[in-house]
Amino acid sequence: MRELILDDDRIFPTEPAARAIARRIFTEIRDLPLISMHGHVEAAVLANDQPFTDPARLFVVPDHYVTRMLVSQGASLESLGVARRDGAPVETDPRAIWRMFCAGWRYFRGTPSRLWLTQQLYEIFGVTVEPSLETADQLYEQIDAKLHEPAFRPRALYQRFGLEILATTDSPLSDLAAHQVIADSEWDGLVVPTFRPDALVHINRAGWKDAVARLEAVSGVETGDYNGFLAALRQRRAFFIEHGARATDHGHATADTTPLEPADAERIYRSALNGSVSAVDAAAFAGNMLFEMAQMSADDGLVMQIHPGVVQGHDPQVAATFGPDVGFDIPLPVDFVRGLRPLLQAFGRDPHFRCVVFTIDETTYSRELAPLAGVYPAMRLGVPWWFLDAPQAMLRFREAVTETAGFYNTAGFVDDTRAFTSIPARHDVARRVDATYLAQQVAGGVLGLDEAIETAIDLTVTIPREAYPPLKG
Repeated sequence: MRELILDDDRIFPTEPAARAIARRIFTEIRDLPLISMHGHVEAAVLANDQPFTDPARLFVVPDHYVTRMLVSQGASLESLGVARRDGAPVETDPRAIWRMFCAGWRYFRGTPSRLWLTQQLYEIFGVTVEPSLETADQLYEQIDAKLHEPAFRPRALYQRFGLEILATTDSPLSDLAAHQVIADSEWDGLVVPTFRPDALVHINRAGWKDAVARLEAVSGVETGDYNGFLAALRQRRAFFIEHGARATDHGHATADTTPLEPADAERIYRSALNGSVSAVDAAAFAGNMLFEMAQMSADDGLVMQIHPGVVQGHDPQVAATFGPDVGFDIPLPVDFVRGLRPLLQAFGRDPHFRCVVFTIDETTYSRELAPLAGVYPAMRLGVPWWFLDAPQAMLRFREAVTETAGFYNTAGFVDDTRAFTSIPARHDVARRVDATYLAQQVAGGVLGLDEAIETAIDLTVTIPREAYPPLKG
């Protein structure tokens, strides 16, 4: 049985003087509020405020960071309890899933998941022995017992984590009923929706026509032509703003934002409704819709989050069987300079527009993204996320972009998580990385300690608050 260790100097520099500075900086930011402006926790979790069912469904089943690592070592998604689209049987015994996770604990060594999981187990649930097949049942009982205590229900944990705001990610077709339940309750937690129109703008995806029909139904706007389609999207954006939304979110294969002539957009839209759209036209329409979404953001104030460069469902059999978000999305290289040029030419200096651009192609940081954010006032850099949300990758980000774009053309940390209890751990890692980078600046004589502390505070709370301001519904 091995002790579970959570070193309070984790991630900090190994050189003693720089480590001491990093500790000093981190002291000023470690307990600041958490501003979670991009994530995938469901609003219903906090609306219903029901106890989490069991350790497996809290730590393993919904978290593709965890499942993809276990799958890479030979586990099946069925054995990890991930539901199949066809309803075929999968493992439902949470203890069996938990044992498989604990038996695979060593696979997470060196990954950010190991950092997040360790902190969750140690700080939230008081676990002091390392997961393993031998300790799995003991840990299951310990965690499961706590999950039945009032202090471990979602709203209580929200308060314990020090969350100031939590943004969810929502379909334009959603009635946002869970958000309304929260707003109507006496609980004072702030949970806001984020407008994610991907299912409607990628017109060659399965189910698109049904989604458009539902858009017409929920918006009350006819979608038989392109202008009606745009009007229906505007109606839904207004509905989201009424429910507190501050941002939109866009996942595309490329960064293309080339607008189409209205007649071409109408032609492609009608072709899609008729079921005969080509891949080339579908890609052109997706780029056009990023431009249209930018125009709408300039009009209504929703911050536009863009994160291109992913092959979704790299294994088509897995995608067909389990759907998206099960760990089989793989990064692509992205051309941001040419792709974003139409959008930035039109809106990059518009004081009413703000876009935050993310990437998982870190070769673009210093060559493309930092120079773009360093000159267009409407653009901010999103910090590393997804495949780059590891300490060394986040440190490389600061090193690559700061000299060109500075600190204040970034947008603050986003945790991008489906695992609710990982939120504080992810923010903790990001704060330690920033403290490390700033400590190196102080040790090298580039910044004074007072400037470094001020910058750390700004990166942690001031910048994200300014990047995602509240809107009036």
